Amino acid sequence: MQVKLRALLLAAALPLMVAAVLISMRPASAAGLTRVTGFGANPTGLNMYIYVPTNVAPRPALLVLVHYCGGSAGGVFNGNGHDYVSAADRYGFVIVLPEATRSGNCFDVSTPAALQRNGGGDSTGIMSMVAYARAQYPIDASRIVVSGFSSGAMMTNVLAAQYPDVFTAASAFSGVPAGCFATTNGSLWNSQCSGGSVNRTAQQWGDLARSMYPGYTGRYPRMQLWHGTTDTTLAYPNFGEQIEQWTNLNGLSQTPVFTDHPQSSWTRTRYGTSGAQPAVEGISIAGVGHQLPMSGQLAYAVTFLGLDNSGTTTPVPSSSTTTSSPPSGTTALVGVASGRCLDVPGSSTANGVQLQIWDCHGGANQQWTASGQTLRSLGKCLDAPSNATAGAPAQLWDCTGAANQQWSLNADGTIRNARSGLCLDVNRAVTANGGTVILWTCTAAANQRWNRR
Repeated sequence: MQVKLRALLLAAALPLMVAAVLISMRPASAAGLTRVTGFGANPTGLNMYIYVPTNVAPRPALLVLVHYCGGSAGGVFNGNGHDYVSAADRYGFVIVLPEATRSGNCFDVSTPAALQRNGGGDSTGIMSMVAYARAQYPIDASRIVVSGFSSGAMMTNVLAAQYPDVFTAASAFSGVPAGCFATTNGSLWNSQCSGGSVNRTAQQWGDLARSMYPGYTGRYPRMQLWHGTTDTTLAYPNFGEQIEQWTNLNGLSQTPVFTDHPQSSWTRTRYGTSGAQPAVEGISIAGVGHQLPMSGQLAYAVTFLGLDNSGTTTPVPSSSTTTSSPPSGTTALVGVASGRCLDVPGSSTANGVQLQIWDCHGGANQQWTASGQTLRSLGKCLDAPSNATAGAPAQLWDCTGAANQQWSLNADGTIRNARSGLCLDVNRAVTANGGTVILWTCTAAANQRWNRR
């Protein structure tokens, strides 16, 4: 089976490898690719490389770029991933490039260790790389994203499922659903999955991904999926199965809200919203096999992933920041997506009550008064739990004046917490009464934007 894995995926990767050689004739970026050692827990012995552009943004995004089977960090850096490098030069984001070192240079997305959060597989080492980059550079926690090709696309699905509290968005070129390649005999190859014969319901796919991070109830990353219709290595039916998985994880119907054809051979479908950064986007390429990405496609991924800005216009405010404080006065805060108001359930004044959205009625439990950088209702303060991570509840608490109770109302409509850098978010983009409000990485999606009334 290991021989088969190597032979099949290496054969499939040949067009990618040839393209990498040809493109590598171009001059490499001036800053260059740097090898990092001693970056943390690395149970499977991956190599880590990092690219930091010469003009890095003050709070840069972080892209984890995962190579195909038979590839390498340098191969994808100078080859079919080079458009990401050019974008990093332009927008100032950092790129981490994991490199598989086992025979065949494929990533493990099959064994039990690989398919569990912090399970001791390849994903554990990759997350150590992410932690290293965050410790070394002022990474914007709201713009940590992942993309990969073939074997790297399969790993992209797995990372997004296992670490939904870290990754904001993902873009996978020619992959399979998270967990589809699972095996129990130590092999890294699953013929049923590769052949496209693993057919599950959207709920089953979603539950399989959720099992990789048991107990997690927060939001999942936005997902962009690319696939060629004549792919016989990771067969085309896997495209539809991935869409089912990620629409389920994002609480969406499998019926697209938008369909178009950016190029004549492309069919693009969007789920949830019709804008450039929907919760799920699928791009099907007619008449193309296992050879993605092709010229020009990464530009679409850069936009979807939110990498096409420097991030300098929305810095996380410090506790001393006053210029972005909420304006004085009392107001209702109305969700752009739902048209409903930020509401204290039952007018409760108990510490820790989680906020929700509800039909606007003008009651005191929907009125918010700015005082310095705090937002107050019913004599209590809008509060983020101490050391909050993505998915933590937005709650009411006794006013302390600490940074976790300080907020900025930004020009894009988001409300950002000073301590965590996270934004007020209606969980899973629910628009009905009772939708819970949480802290989440800032994306400026409609369920994170609020109007004052």
